[in-house]
Parts: sequence; C-alpha cells; structure tokens
Amino acid sequence: MIIRKLFKFENAHIVRGCSSVKCRSSVHGHSYKVELLFASNFLDHGQMVYDFGLMKQNMKALIESFDHAIALWSGDDEAYRDDMKKHSQRWVELPVSPSAEQFARVIFILIDKLLNLTSTVNGEKEVKLQSVIVHETDTGYAQAFYEDAYSEQMGVIDLEEIVFSDAVRQDWAQNELFEKIKKGERFVNPQSV
Repeated sequence: MIIRKLFKFENAHIVRGCSSVKCRSSVHGHSYKVELLFASNFLDHGQMVYDFGLMKQNMKALIESFDHAIALWSGDDEAYRDDMKKHSQRWVELPVSPSAEQFARVIFILIDKLLNLTSTVNGEKEVKLQSVIVHETDTGYAQAFYEDAYSEQMGVIDLEEIVFSDAVRQDWAQNELFEKIKKGERFVNPQSV
C-alpha cells in the first residue's frame, strides 16, 4: 500500500544552465508542493501504514526549512551567493542546482535518512519512502525515487555539503535536527501526537 502526504513551501532560486532565459538569469520564486509517498505491506496498530500526524513533526520541519528562503547552489558565483546570504536571513546552500529535480532528490535523501533513523512505537513495519514529488508549478513537477536520489550520474548529494542558515535552524523544534541526522543519531516517535 502507498500513502501520500502533501506539504507546501515558498522558495526563490535561480537555475543556472537551463534553457529558459528567465529561469537561468533572474531570481524568481515558486509555491512548491511536496508529496511524500510511503509504502509498506503492513499496517500499524491503528490500521495505518504510518500516521500522518507523525509526519507533522520532524519531516514537516525539514521541508519547511526551505519555506520563505532562497535556495543557492554552491557551484554558483561566490559573489552572488554571498550577496543573497547578506540580504536574506533564510537560505539553504545545496551541492546541486535548485531545480525541481534536484529539490526532489535532496528532500528524498533528507526524509529517507530521517525515516531510517526513527524508531517507531505503534507497530509500524517496513515503511519505506517510495518517492518524492516536487511540484514547482501547477503544470510541472519532478518525481524522485531511491535510485534517482542516490544516483552518481545526477550528482552526489553529500549531507555535509548542505548548509542551512541560522534563521532556518532556529525554527526546528528538535534542536539541531539536521546535525542529528548527519551524525546518525536515533529519533523515537512519540506515543501520541
């Protein structure tokens, strides 16, 4: 069975090297919709694959890290990156260009790592992140699966190369959420949400 949870965020970016002149040469923003699709052959004690309420904890916090922020590519011009950081409190620097495709891959890796580090307490079994869909517009989206997220051909995404601004990190209820994920620290789902 597959379940799907929708999240939303507002973000600005430039996608260098793309065909669209507007997209590659001007900062612009989108109202993103992110769908997380989870699969399991089992149901928990509540007859669910994974309670949607649990997703409103750390998973939501990771996705909202991109909200009202500018996404920067570490391979972009250094003066541009420094200027954007100077004029925006909320930013994230990625080791890949912030296209919808790469957003889907980055978010897949973040959620996949978090899910694998999370101990469940309500009988959930073999829950896997099946895919991540990032809607950049109403008519265009990218969908990443495991093999896409971890593909060397599409560019390796090393968590150590993702940097969230101080303003973003301060919003996390789980203090230093991203640092705990990078260190491989365990998370335990609450009994009740």
